[in-house]
Amino acid sequence: MDPILIVSLVGGLIFLLLVVGAPVKPLHFVGQAAVKLLIGALLLFFLNAFGSLFDYHIPINAVTASVSGFLGIPGILVLIAIEQFIL
Repeated sequence: MDPILIVSLVGGLIFLLLVVGAPVKPLHFVGQAAVKLLIGALLLFFLNAFGSLFDYHIPINAVTASVSGFLGIPGILVLIAIEQFIL
């Protein structure tokens, strides 16, 4: 094959990967954030299910689900501390 053809094919593939690959990365981060938000809501659901035995409830909304989803167990402990000492 002609070297000019090979270089132009490789350059075209690199350009195509740059154009197609760029929109995929932000969607990946949005997908990860959505999964963490759902995990946070699920953790709060279980906390409320077991907290009903002790008459304890944390509302499930976007803020509390994102705190518990992104921070995990420490986030849930922070929400419990806020509920007990501040509110």
